[in-house]
Amino acid sequence: MIGLISATVAGAAARDRLAAAWPDRTRVYEGPVGEAVRTAFAECGQLVCFLATGAVVRLLAPLLGDKSADPGVVCVDEGGRFAVSLVGGHGGGANELARRVGEVLGAEPVVTTATDAAGLPGLDTLGLPCEGAVATVSRALLDGEAVALEAEVPWPLPPLPTAPHGSYTVRLTDRAVEPGEREVLLRPPSLVVGVGASKGAPAEEVLGLIEAALREAGLSPRSVAELATVDAKSAEPGLVAAAERLGVPLVGHSAGELAAVEVPNPSDAPLAAVGTPSVAEAAALVRGGELLVPKRKSRRADGQPARATCAVVRRPGRGRLAVVGLGPGARDLLTPRATAELRRASVLVGLDQYVDQIRDLLRPGTRVLESGLGAEEERARTAVAEARRGHAVALIGSGDAGVYAMASPALAEASDDIDVVGVPGVTAALAAGAILGAPLGHDHVSISLSDLHTPWEVIERRVRAAAEADIVVTFYNPRSRGRDWQLPKALAILAEHREPATPVGVVRNASRPDGSSRVTTLAGLDPATVDMMTVVTVGNTATRTVAGRMVTPRGYRWQEAAPVSGSAAGREGTR
Repeated sequence: MIGLISATVAGAAARDRLAAAWPDRTRVYEGPVGEAVRTAFAECGQLVCFLATGAVVRLLAPLLGDKSADPGVVCVDEGGRFAVSLVGGHGGGANELARRVGEVLGAEPVVTTATDAAGLPGLDTLGLPCEGAVATVSRALLDGEAVALEAEVPWPLPPLPTAPHGSYTVRLTDRAVEPGEREVLLRPPSLVVGVGASKGAPAEEVLGLIEAALREAGLSPRSVAELATVDAKSAEPGLVAAAERLGVPLVGHSAGELAAVEVPNPSDAPLAAVGTPSVAEAAALVRGGELLVPKRKSRRADGQPARATCAVVRRPGRGRLAVVGLGPGARDLLTPRATAELRRASVLVGLDQYVDQIRDLLRPGTRVLESGLGAEEERARTAVAEARRGHAVALIGSGDAGVYAMASPALAEASDDIDVVGVPGVTAALAAGAILGAPLGHDHVSISLSDLHTPWEVIERRVRAAAEADIVVTFYNPRSRGRDWQLPKALAILAEHREPATPVGVVRNASRPDGSSRVTTLAGLDPATVDMMTVVTVGNTATRTVAGRMVTPRGYRWQEAAPVSGSAAGREGTR
């Protein structure tokens, strides 16, 4: 819960805007400010104070204890201009909260944490438990000292400016080791503990077995991702309580799934009881991995038969491929999600000219793999291969990466051994449509006129179908130096079904500083004025030109009183 505190009418107005935006996540604290801050500090995970920073500092000073446990605090000035991350930037999430508050209120987030200011991810913000000299190693990264990354387990980390060797170390490990004086240990959730239990097995026996198995194998409990068992045991109180104490989920699998897993130590007892010859080993191995601790049974002080079994598997981190659409080129049309993925990726793959557009957004340490025009399939294979090596990869394309761009070849190459995330972008058709007016107000289609990958016979058939169906058409890749006859041919096909005065929009470099646009007609368009940086939008029989803008009605009655021009002037649109 986020506590909201204000002292003045202006502060209360901004406070109420935030409360309205986040009704289920915020609580307003009324009354004297000092008492409100003390109460909210004790009850909430985060605070937003609509007060001067100096006043909040004085109120918070006697309340602060441990930065790993204190709530994150953000201050917003009464004018709503700045959202200042004051306390708990990383541990309390105040840095991210300041950014989100800024988005809601239109305020500028102010983050002074050293790593954030330098564009580096904080070692304690990577989503992994960390131990050791976090401040010391973070300072070394900031100062440009040589910091080595030792990844004992493949994991899709964000970029870090590390070196092959150094006096400081970031070690990614699930082993039970102590950090050195200049070392940070990152604990990946790489261990799966398969568990089985007799009815009524106590949590203490289950936990004791798990802890002993990890300790004797030299593995860290902080890297346990889940406990896994058979569905028939997923509600067993001892297993449920053990998972809760470890702070991990208890995941159940069907007996059929587990029976299909090859294990080194099958047994007739679980087969008779729950329908699978293995519970602990099979549940740990069902999603793959390396068996580190074969099945072992608990030991009871009274000498009675064991009531719990466990096995431990190391499941390597899955690589991550984000296919990111950069939009049509303007920075303000690059989505926040796309920006976040660019900053998360440790490897960036893309066309050189697109890389140049967003190079300033990349974090230090990002490895950039760029290539020129015509290497689309090579880039797709490279991106997938890097993800399979366990990296966090961003594969970029202009517009939307799924529209005539990199998503299709990449996903055709990728299998289910990596995680794939699609990040949509503003397409050239949408950017051009917004500039032209509203040409895409009803059914519309995009067709690429490039026959490098698609036979012209197929393209022509699609253009003819769109023409006959009276659909608005946006042409991508309309004309190049070596391919100058396709656009005239496509326009001729459309002309068989549409009037010469049908509005046509021509937009070059939509949204970019050197962009241009014009509205002409089907008969008036000179194909020689079009190039590969242009999209051409041809209206349907209902499209009109209104005040110089293309408008396609979306099924409402077109008013005769509206000023119209074009082939359908004076006619009521019924589409």
